[in-house]
Amino acid sequence: MDKHRRTGHDARIVITGIGPVTPLGIGKEEFGRRVFAGESAIGEINSFDTSAFRSHLGAEIAGFQPRDYISVKNIRRMDRISQLTAAASRLALEDAGLEIDSNNRDRVGILLGTSFGATDVTVQFAETLLRDGPAFVNPILVPNTVMNAPAGHASIELGFRGVNTTVTHFAVSAETAIAYAVSEIRRGAADFMLTGGVDILSKFYYEALTRLSALSPLDGKSESCRPFDQNRNGTVAGEGCGMICIESWESARARGRKPYCEIKGSGQGSSPCPPIGWPDNAAGVQRTIGRALNNAAVAAQDIQAISAAANGGVILDRIEARAYAGVFGGNGSPLITSLKGAIGESFSGGGMRACALALALEKGALPPTVGLVQPAEPLAFVRLRQEQASISNALLAGISAGGTYAYLVFGSCNKEDCGN
Repeated sequence: MDKHRRTGHDARIVITGIGPVTPLGIGKEEFGRRVFAGESAIGEINSFDTSAFRSHLGAEIAGFQPRDYISVKNIRRMDRISQLTAAASRLALEDAGLEIDSNNRDRVGILLGTSFGATDVTVQFAETLLRDGPAFVNPILVPNTVMNAPAGHASIELGFRGVNTTVTHFAVSAETAIAYAVSEIRRGAADFMLTGGVDILSKFYYEALTRLSALSPLDGKSESCRPFDQNRNGTVAGEGCGMICIESWESARARGRKPYCEIKGSGQGSSPCPPIGWPDNAAGVQRTIGRALNNAAVAAQDIQAISAAANGGVILDRIEARAYAGVFGGNGSPLITSLKGAIGESFSGGGMRACALALALEKGALPPTVGLVQPAEPLAFVRLRQEQASISNALLAGISAGGTYAYLVFGSCNKEDCGN
């Protein structure tokens, strides 16, 4: 084993590459510029007809050209969600300066989170099967209906052969995947992991969210995504893929790579409630934050920033805000921002938010919460414009209907503690 490579529970895991393929741009330059400028990607949906729905807005990826990232021979076998995953994974590898070759391909893996998978392909498969019978189903559709197809396609396209796992954990799929990817390196199963989340907009997905009464405008007023706002009235559907490349600090140092930040720890938890319902208090979220802080050996008063899960949902945003008031109330609120006001709710958007938080720690600034005009709670929300801040530690929040939670603790990487 390389003398710089240390595994075990004490291994420090850092982010050395990010790969955003998002409604706010493709690649870290465009994505970062638009995120910190406070731009919104939410607009009228163009990819399918929404005339039968109460809602009409969404955050769609524009300008994505698969051939810019994927070989021609593999494109025809991939559905859209797999193309996004392969492209984001390639961007993350390139940003990390990591080339896959015969020396490392078996030590590079992927751990992907997806909440719904290829809903477009699954619907096409099911409609043909039920309407015309099995003999008329396009066989190329079948393998793409399974949830682990995107991760599999990414590994084939990029040529790595290590750990290959997909996590489906509703709205905390990406956060859970990242936590498990960290553990894969710490237990010695991989040297490098690509991890994050992906989900796509489709008519089926949009109708499901409509039937679940999730989409704005729930009150019949103006349609928008307003995290933590007094006038929030539901979320707006989004899509995208965000992948990060992680490795041990010793590995990054040996390769001469300066990390964006460190992933110090994580915590998971739950509360008893219906599968698509919400608990009546914030106790479960508070317990999960405590577990993450304990796992990371970071005190509550040492958290300076939070990338929130708030998406404009009436109950979600209230529970999350109350959890922060309970955990941090006596120590002063950290700065809080939610990216979902700009990119909507894709349920596996934790990967895109991880990319944004990594950039925030590197930049020393937090992007604004788009759509937040009148805060519903007296917390330190970042509004209107980006806010410069000295961030040593930050939380990446994952909160899902059904009472499922996953939090990650990110830490800054400077020359003194985990730089080069």
